[in-house]
Amino acid sequence: QVQLVESGGGLVQPGGSLRLSCVASGTTVTFYHWGWYRQVPGQERELVARIVGGGQTDYAESVKGRFTISRDLLKNTVYLQMNSLKVEDTAVYYCTAAAGYRVWGQGTQVTVSS
Repeated sequence: QVQLVESGGGLVQPGGSLRLSCVASGTTVTFYHWGWYRQVPGQERELVARIVGGGQTDYAESVKGRFTISRDLLKNTVYLQMNSLKVEDTAVYYCTAAAGYRVWGQGTQVTVSS
């Protein structure tokens, strides 16, 4: 059974940095299409960043210039480097991967607070 496992979340002060990781296990399929979403209680899940195909990336306007998505195809892993974090970045972050079907991780909490 394919599983995505996120790590790297936690508590950080405004202006700080975190790096999220998400690794796929239980499959021999290499995922090329990855995304990071986030969700705040009472709100819809929103796209934060994605990386597809040959490496093209796309970001939500609110994180452009601060977040960077990258992937390691050999490790079947995606990363989200988050810099200059703001209080409004606080959310549960989910990774997702697609290869004809979509898989979601269980989520990791990111809290930005002083």
